[in-house]
Amino acid sequence: MIKRLALFLLLITLFVSCKDDNEKRLIAQEKERQKKEVIFNKINNSWRFRTIELQPKAQALIGDWSEWRLFFTELNQKPTSSIGAFQNKSKDLSKKAEELVETIPAALFIPEFKSRFLVLSTQFRSLELYLTLDDIPDEKVIYFINEINKQLASIELQLEELVRRSEVPIEQGEADLLRMLDTSRAVKNVPKNIEIIE
Repeated sequence: MIKRLALFLLLITLFVSCKDDNEKRLIAQEKERQKKEVIFNKINNSWRFRTIELQPKAQALIGDWSEWRLFFTELNQKPTSSIGAFQNKSKDLSKKAEELVETIPAALFIPEFKSRFLVLSTQFRSLELYLTLDDIPDEKVIYFINEINKQLASIELQLEELVRRSEVPIEQGEADLLRMLDTSRAVKNVPKNIEIIE
């Protein structure tokens, strides 16, 4: 009889403790859901990327660069459903930014552009990294969205600068001066054959 009573008390204790654990787990899940909802709202409100509107001459420099158009098409599509949608979008944007770096047209394949596109690609990878963490730091995500917008503005300004430089007329003799400054054309200083006396 005492064994049955002890067993009965043990079962009641287990049942009550399991019930408490379930309640604690449900409360923790609700807090986590609310926290994710707050983070989602912050990211959703900040997810605005700058569009680049180029003058016709700058647009001609880009020409038929299809990766550029695909990148901005992807950039302008805002996810709306969940954090998972933002995570998928960041992966897609990171991939498109890498494709931009790999396919820079010859007219723009100069250090000024290549470095800006590399920085842009790195910033998208950082954005993707922070969005895939279990505990998403919303301040970092918002920071990288702002940095990406600054980098897009920098690319736009560099395109406009390239157009301005191309419109500056070359002065008389400037082409000759530039050829003389080209170190790849310089005459190498090779010593003349010296006879060796033994």
